[in-house]
Amino acid sequence: MSEQISITLNGAPTTLEAGTTGTTFFEDSPTVVVMRVNGDLWDLSREIPADADLQPVDISEEDGLNVLRHSTAHVMAQAVQQLFPGSKLGIGPYITDGFYFDFDVENPFTPDDLKKIEKSMQKIINQTQTFEREVVTLEEAKARMSDEPYKLELLGVRNEAEQAAEGAAMEVGGDTITLYHNVDRRGERVWSDLCRGPHLPHTKLIANAYSVMRAAGAYWRGKETNPQLQRLYGTAWATKDDLKAYKERLAEAERRDHRRLGKELDLFSFPEDIGSGLSVWHPNGGILRGEMEQHARRRHLAAGYSYVYTPHITKRDLFERSGHIPTYEEDIWPPIKMDEERDEAGNVTKQGQEYFLKPMNCPMHILIYKERGRSYRDLPMKLAENGTVYRNERSGALHGLTRVRGFTQDDAHLFVTADQLEDEIQGVVEFVISLLRDFGLENFELELSMKDEEKSKWIGSEEHWEAATNALRNVGRNSGLKLTEIPGEAAFYGPKIDLKVTDAIGRKWQLSTVQVDLNLPERFEMEYTAADGTRQRPIMIHRALFGSIERFAAILLEHYAGAFPAWLSPVQVRGVPVAEPFNDYLADVVEQLKNRGVRAELDDSTERFPKKIRTASKDKVPFVLIAGGDDVEVHAVSFRFRDGSQENQVPIDEAVERIVQAIESREA
Repeated sequence: MSEQISITLNGAPTTLEAGTTGTTFFEDSPTVVVMRVNGDLWDLSREIPADADLQPVDISEEDGLNVLRHSTAHVMAQAVQQLFPGSKLGIGPYITDGFYFDFDVENPFTPDDLKKIEKSMQKIINQTQTFEREVVTLEEAKARMSDEPYKLELLGVRNEAEQAAEGAAMEVGGDTITLYHNVDRRGERVWSDLCRGPHLPHTKLIANAYSVMRAAGAYWRGKETNPQLQRLYGTAWATKDDLKAYKERLAEAERRDHRRLGKELDLFSFPEDIGSGLSVWHPNGGILRGEMEQHARRRHLAAGYSYVYTPHITKRDLFERSGHIPTYEEDIWPPIKMDEERDEAGNVTKQGQEYFLKPMNCPMHILIYKERGRSYRDLPMKLAENGTVYRNERSGALHGLTRVRGFTQDDAHLFVTADQLEDEIQGVVEFVISLLRDFGLENFELELSMKDEEKSKWIGSEEHWEAATNALRNVGRNSGLKLTEIPGEAAFYGPKIDLKVTDAIGRKWQLSTVQVDLNLPERFEMEYTAADGTRQRPIMIHRALFGSIERFAAILLEHYAGAFPAWLSPVQVRGVPVAEPFNDYLADVVEQLKNRGVRAELDDSTERFPKKIRTASKDKVPFVLIAGGDDVEVHAVSFRFRDGSQENQVPIDEAVERIVQAIESREA
């Protein structure tokens, strides 16, 4: 009788024959593509071990889709090397909604090349090639990858931080080195790659629900000093219908692209004479941004925050002490040398100092706290600032307002006692959600980033970390929102909660962060006098609500497709007379609206009436007021709304009140 082993399947105990593979065990479940064994993803071809906690992973699940996409990336790489002999492999991980693979090729890929690659991929897929896992030694891996210089470099990377860079961990992370081979029906290995896996059982599961989307340049491992490779982006889905729906979402996202809308609505620009990643806001954009900032300011003041102002530049010593220069110097703008003095002969008589454009506001808020002695009666202290900061982003990473080199953080720092920590975090999370709802956002979820198991990766006591993590966890659970816990993702100085929002077309954006900091109060020797007279350290909470004002504006612009609620719209009302004789009549209505604080204007241009209506629609004006002979006779105006509907002959006083009420109530 065959030996039986015990396992747990989806939480229930069961037995199976020793040596059974996932392929055999799940043979009646054709959409199961990998299995989760004791929390780790395994190929179905591997034997299920005794006492395993086993779960099947369907191709439609997030992990299943990630495996599908990574396997499709391998097929794409195989096709590229068949079509372009001599091409060398870089890294090919799965990413959100797709995958990419980097190649060192003689010439950049053209649109025709992408079509050829897709066609070649389909031939490979139709061959039902299997993905075969092979465990190898370091020396064996080097021998097998001897013709792949980038893979050899990865094999020399044993440092975890380097492995994490640009997807390298998907190739060489962990203690075991593995190769994956694409094997044809004759059992011959026709293509191989260095990879951790896991992969699909065979290529047929990819079917025809994939697409090679675009090509772009990318520096090897993200460093500008490295060779520039060609990166192919692709996507893969469980079904053809899912692929079609994804492409429709992409098309809608393109229509909502904030860079295009920002130009069409005359909101902002990036003049080349100023420099990459540095935005200027036009009058319309200034109104939008001003409304955002002023509403947030009113809410902050009502919630007990105090606004402060700090300079854009500081001496090097401050960011040395805070740890930003040792940790983030690559992301900080180069220093400016100041205060050096020389005599007539050019000899230095006084050494200068290095100043940096600030990458963060927090050290300066700490200095405000430390300006005088603090008591427990002063806490919690809540300091807020719309502080402009600067990051030395690579030019290739810049993207409209969402990734820039100079931006304004709606920053806040709370200094609290240990006893106040959980209540203050609760208050911050509730405040954040409430304020974001004011802007019409509703669909939220939370992620809790916790410390790594390795003590070397975090500072402070276990007790402080546990207290801070539990405080964040309790707040997250009490919020009623979905809470995902992610071990090992916290910064070295404390745990945090990130709030993500889903926009109108289903995309997730990370917005607000609530970060507990156990490090900076120690670095700056911050203190307060406790009720018993002892000197104690406050706990610091970092809180960015919008993330940055620029990025949040971009998210709102895409969420609303430029059709902002009336209270945010740069132009709230436009008067369009049917003909020139009604200009003065409608001008009087516009003046009444202006006197009530409404941003109203009259289109008294010589354009024909239909053209004026089309222009107002294109400008996404919330309320268009029309006046013709019938309206004048009854002292009324007609409304035309964004959706094309119209309401005729509304009395002027009623029209004014309706518009004012819609703005004051922040109706969508």
